[in-house]
Amino acid sequence: MSNIQINKTGEPDIIQASDGRLTLSVPIQIKRRSGRKLVTLPNGEIAKARHWDTAATPLQLALARGHRWLNMLESGEVKSLREIAAWEGVDNSYVSRMVNLTMLAPDIVAAILDDALPNHITLFDLVVDTPVLWEEQMERGRFASSK
Repeated sequence: MSNIQINKTGEPDIIQASDGRLTLSVPIQIKRRSGRKLVTLPNGEIAKARHWDTAATPLQLALARGHRWLNMLESGEVKSLREIAAWEGVDNSYVSRMVNLTMLAPDIVAAILDDALPNHITLFDLVVDTPVLWEEQMERGRFASSK
């Protein structure tokens, strides 16, 4: 029988009981990043994702959805974003915001695909009042320039 407790502070420790059982104490911190929970180890490093835990993040799905919907519009498959919204059963503004993701700077798109966006950036930050110029997007998101 095992007992699991999550402690956010303290030092790693191993305690051996008189009956031979071991208690392993590992302080961790769990943070949400792009809709995915990440474990921060005591040394500050982020635990690497396991190969079975690499499903697309919500931001990656939103980016793909935006590109798919823009492609449907550009190909003539649909006549308007309203038609997409009706077809998908979502609000018009939601479709518009997801399509806005297709206008992001290449460095931001790469960060989304690599799941490497800074923790402070949310989907809302990327889709609402997004600057048109890529340089302004990078400054607004406080991204480091890759040039």
